[in-house]
Amino acid sequence: MNRRHLLSSAAFAGLGAGLSQFPLGQALAADSPRRRILFFSKSSGFEHPAIKEVNGAPSFARKVLTELGEKHNLDFTFTKDGTVFTSDNLSKYDAFFFYTTGDLTQPGTDKNPPMSPEGKAAFLDAIKGGKGFIGTHSATDTFHTQPDPADRSNRFINHGQEKVDPYVRMIGAEFIRHGPQQVSKMTAVDARFPGMAPAGAGFEMHEEWYSLKEFAPDLHVLLVQETAGMKGSDYERPPFPATWARKHGQGRVFYTSMGHRDDVWTN
Repeated sequence: MNRRHLLSSAAFAGLGAGLSQFPLGQALAADSPRRRILFFSKSSGFEHPAIKEVNGAPSFARKVLTELGEKHNLDFTFTKDGTVFTSDNLSKYDAFFFYTTGDLTQPGTDKNPPMSPEGKAAFLDAIKGGKGFIGTHSATDTFHTQPDPADRSNRFINHGQEKVDPYVRMIGAEFIRHGPQQVSKMTAVDARFPGMAPAGAGFEMHEEWYSLKEFAPDLHVLLVQETAGMKGSDYERPPFPATWARKHGQGRVFYTSMGHRDDVWTN
């Protein structure tokens, strides 16, 4: 199967799964208990500008989330230290928010302490047990399916749900590559989902757009990446899921491919 046919098949499979039912939540009431979220931004691969801390100053993402937390009854803990992933420590949090890259069990690019293999297993077990997960942008560029993730030819192979890395199975897809930053369109497919109504039928935005594969069969697709007219060979494929929710065991997972540019964080 050639590359384009393979990616096209995966895209249609993901879109077909997008009509699955997902329990609709409600916005937190003002008097609801505060929720605790662990924001993890270790970069074992490329470190994105939005999460980079220079001379001890908070990252751009941290500033945005701190402000949102104050408005919406959320307590964020920010860290790049993978040693926090232990069963006892993970039990303190309601949800985990990843803006990460690479194999997080390795020191990698930013040299911050990695999580242990046991810590990774404890984290995935916590999601299955009922914790929440939020992933943005390069959270799908994390824990690539082996063999060697540096082997770019491996990036275009769909290994199937039984063979993908357990983290990829949890988040719902895996990053392949991206082309040049450009204006592109997102089509909104479920206005009833909490927070989606303002998106209307969709919108256009200037961003670094990801091309994805290994879509889980039970995605509840919220936004679809339109590819018509986009520049770059990475987008020579039919439209595909770009923002979704899914259940992982008893836990709830949300992912969006957006989040590279600062102005996207404040839009």
